[in-house]
Amino acid sequence: MPDQPVRTMHLGVFEVASPQVGGTLSWSHPYSDSVRHREQQHWIDVAQLLEAAGFDFLFFADGYGYPSVGGDLPEAAARGGLNFTGLDPMLLIPTLAHHTSRLGFVVTSSTGIDHPVAMARRFATLDHLTGGRIGWNIVTGASQDTVAGLFGHTELTQHDTRYEIAEEYVDLCLQLWEGCWEDEALVQDKESGVFADRSRLHRVEHVGKHFRSSGFFTVVPSPQRTPVLFQAGTSTRGREFAAGQAECVFLQGTTLPHAAANVADIRARAAAHGRDPRSVKVLVGATVTVAATHDEAIARREGFLAMQTDEVASVIYAGNTGVDLSVLDPDRPLSQIFEGGADARIGQMGQSNIDRFKRPDGSWPLVRDVLDELRGRGTRGFTVVGDPVEVADQLEEIMDVTDVDGFLLEAIFSPSDHELFCELVVPELRRRGRLPADPDRAPGSGSLRERLGADSPRVRADHPGARYVPVPTPA
Repeated sequence: MPDQPVRTMHLGVFEVASPQVGGTLSWSHPYSDSVRHREQQHWIDVAQLLEAAGFDFLFFADGYGYPSVGGDLPEAAARGGLNFTGLDPMLLIPTLAHHTSRLGFVVTSSTGIDHPVAMARRFATLDHLTGGRIGWNIVTGASQDTVAGLFGHTELTQHDTRYEIAEEYVDLCLQLWEGCWEDEALVQDKESGVFADRSRLHRVEHVGKHFRSSGFFTVVPSPQRTPVLFQAGTSTRGREFAAGQAECVFLQGTTLPHAAANVADIRARAAAHGRDPRSVKVLVGATVTVAATHDEAIARREGFLAMQTDEVASVIYAGNTGVDLSVLDPDRPLSQIFEGGADARIGQMGQSNIDRFKRPDGSWPLVRDVLDELRGRGTRGFTVVGDPVEVADQLEEIMDVTDVDGFLLEAIFSPSDHELFCELVVPELRRRGRLPADPDRAPGSGSLRERLGADSPRVRADHPGARYVPVPTPA
């Protein structure tokens, strides 16, 4: 049989406008320069570096929450800058787009804060300002107890209810982006003085369980209309939501079999929704520590691991899940969190970060084992360490065994990890045919959607948003 063609690897970088990323401690290390995250030039340099190397996009995680134990901010979180403090990364995007021409930008925004009309307007504006290079990472929320307190909510919205809200939220956004303006509605003819053809504008009427809206979307159609839709939940409900709506799914893998099972499940669910399962791109998180030699890479990784403690792991995990590992019996399974008298918030704040530790046979690890795994790993995905050839080998193995389409790289030392990957690993991946030889001539380099493999800047015909595209009004 002829050799199978080498699949192109999609690459993004996972970042936050905060001191550090991934539920670990690193900002104070000499290799890290992330304390500059409040400076525009820091992000301009990162974006230009990634674009020159041929990356597909820069991804910003975001949220209003912070670690909480017993309803209060732990001293360790403030002292260590552990998921505490951060800017709004959405405000960085226009500046970064101005200083780049191909790189996409994906920004996280929750369906539990604003009305869909406000969200749709912001992302349509960003799609214009980036020339069609924007994506929305849809989250239903994180650190829900702290967010509820900040926004004055009297109770925590249940996990599955948040996804019910998200379904309606995204549906209304799609109506606004796709259903209001026909393709020929925008005229902008100076000679005639006609800006828009009223007969080609359609009123959106939505009366749902959680939202209402009646009127016209005031942002003219942007290059993609709908931003590329990302989703990162790996709970059962999260995977079902992703299969129906997401165009790109972000997973955190713990083992190759676990990641492969999640990928297969998402693709099967997408097919059940009537979508082409290969059109849903699946990326997995990877923390890559690379150096010119194997020994240098190991030393770099060990320098990072020396900073990690059980305290760091416990604080981060509490912020993500509501579970304080430090007060649990370390010699009993993690499932003790569900026993009588358990905090009702558990499982409602970050189900994916609880489910990820469940073994394939349905059993739960000891709390001590969870702490060991979290220490130095946090909420990150696969760990890859070595020289350029070793790193490329490991990335190829993950991609081929799990059927993922690529990686979101989660730096431990930002931005130096990005610089080393671009300098050392990107040329090796190009040599192997995993990345385009010339990023300037890469196919689909117009919109972010095309860069991720679509034939058009618009949502595919089998995506739920396509049903809102109006039938053109006869001329």
